[in-house]
Amino acid sequence: MSERINRRSLLRHGLMGSAALTLGGCKIFDAARPSDSAMRAFFESANGLTYRSQRLLGGPDRLAPEYTEADIRQGMRPNGSRDPDGEEYLSLARDDFADYRLTVTGMVENPLSLSRAALMAMPSRTQITRHDCVEGWSCIAKWTGVPLALVLDQARPTAAARFAVFQCYDTIERSLSGIVKYYESIDLVTARHPQTLLAYGMNDAPLPTANGAPLRLRAERLLGYKMAKYVHTITLVDSFADIAGGRGGYWEDRGYHWFGGI
Repeated sequence: MSERINRRSLLRHGLMGSAALTLGGCKIFDAARPSDSAMRAFFESANGLTYRSQRLLGGPDRLAPEYTEADIRQGMRPNGSRDPDGEEYLSLARDDFADYRLTVTGMVENPLSLSRAALMAMPSRTQITRHDCVEGWSCIAKWTGVPLALVLDQARPTAAARFAVFQCYDTIERSLSGIVKYYESIDLVTARHPQTLLAYGMNDAPLPTANGAPLRLRAERLLGYKMAKYVHTITLVDSFADIAGGRGGYWEDRGYHWFGGI
């Protein structure tokens, strides 16, 4: 029996194929770092297909699957850094982050500086979702936080703003030229998704240090490396040209796909 091929089925197949490239392509990218590499161009085009397919098939507000508390069968495995050692972070942690501030800046009409208490006083959302890591593992956990859209509403992005860039406390790289703190980005469509949170709680308890305290991003339709931990600043921009390697994130500057959609 021949399968009827139509536009939607082609897009679905393209989405699945490009998602597989996202999961399996990182080591291939490591061997294709030069900007003029044909292999890099091929995988980056697959990343673009994932992005366009998810937007076309699911729409901007399609929800990631949510689960029940019975599905939480193990502790949430930390991804990325687990114990930031910078003095600024350690000083905040010693006082249970009482002096922590989230800065929202860049292409906004109303720059913000929000305390942890102010964030927790805003309307919150709790969701039980699955975290999928590019390394191949997954965990289900309950996350509580403020929808990022509410913070953006206060900051009032300008019409030219396209991306939210997250600056973090955790040191990801040390070298003779200095230290590099983690950075990541998402587009404003993802930032306003109903399940995109600035999370301060996990499994009915304050967010643990290993999982990103005091504040981390949860964007449930993306892979784990996109969900920045230890966030202290959100900068709205219209391009990544002036941010580190210009590809929108620490791992993206080293070969990972920018979108990271699932």
